[in-house]
Amino acid sequence: MIKSIISWVGGKAKLMWLINLLAPPRYERSVDVFGGSGTVTLNLDCPPSTLKVYNDFNANLVNLMRCARDKPLALIHEIGFLTLNARDDFEMYKKFVEKEEFSDADLQKELELTEIMLSPPNADEAKKLLLKTAEEKDVKKAASYYKLLRYSFNANGETFGGKKCDVRRFFVDLWNFSKKFADITIENKDFEALIKQYDRSNGFIYCDPPYYQAEGFYKTPVPFGKEDHIRLHDVLAKAEGYVMVSYNNSPEIVELYQDFYIFYTTRANSMSHKEGEVYEELIMTNYDPRPFLQQKNHQMNLFSFLNFWTEGDYKLIHSPAKALKIYK
Repeated sequence: MIKSIISWVGGKAKLMWLINLLAPPRYERSVDVFGGSGTVTLNLDCPPSTLKVYNDFNANLVNLMRCARDKPLALIHEIGFLTLNARDDFEMYKKFVEKEEFSDADLQKELELTEIMLSPPNADEAKKLLLKTAEEKDVKKAASYYKLLRYSFNANGETFGGKKCDVRRFFVDLWNFSKKFADITIENKDFEALIKQYDRSNGFIYCDPPYYQAEGFYKTPVPFGKEDHIRLHDVLAKAEGYVMVSYNNSPEIVELYQDFYIFYTTRANSMSHKEGEVYEELIMTNYDPRPFLQQKNHQMNLFSFLNFWTEGDYKLIHSPAKALKIYK
């Protein structure tokens, strides 16, 4: 398991065994639509030379991922100087991250104005200064957001967790992450626009949206309501590629995804204070994964109820009348 640089609400580290098991054996591109911590992008058992795409609608998270990939030394340097010892420091970084910042559009406008207002030598110097300032803001904001996630309760970026945190032990993680993410395309788009852009018949689309009626646990830029869950299903139902979706076990979601294969499993509930409590999960696919399960040398009976409540077990709870996608 390749470790992400951050913890994230709803992270899929404990479900990677099942995600990789049910994923198709061959595809040429993988698209992690709700990327979060990047755990799935990092640990998906992709075929060689696969085009990998990471996406998230949270601009602060995407900025952190891009800085960690492209500017690891600058980010490490900035994190090293960001001390956080109390709730007041936490609130200060939170306000900085949430503050409206100088956007890419603003930067482009300023660069264009330098061509009009200044002569060539001065314009060149002004451009360099603008670009340097924008880059420094990206890194500072990424470092602040990194600290918020590290110090917050359950990595929600909202409430101060009061945990001790030595940033030096994260330097190696950041450097390794930068190398692992070097060839991964990072996007910051709405899920529908992203899926339509990257969907191909030879692609694999993985979606881990905010869970149904559990959206309050996520730090999202905009609410993800019922209409968004329906919109997600509708765009995935029309996809040309192989599709996999993770959800909490909800009757409404089971009803919505009747045209998908639905698998049920459980995992340890990391957000619960009760020992041994589990969380019920659904993994849904627009293709039937059973034909190639034996090719992966997994001796599991999809319909066995024996020893089901042990880690590593799952079952098929719904099959559609006809698969939306046939594996070839």
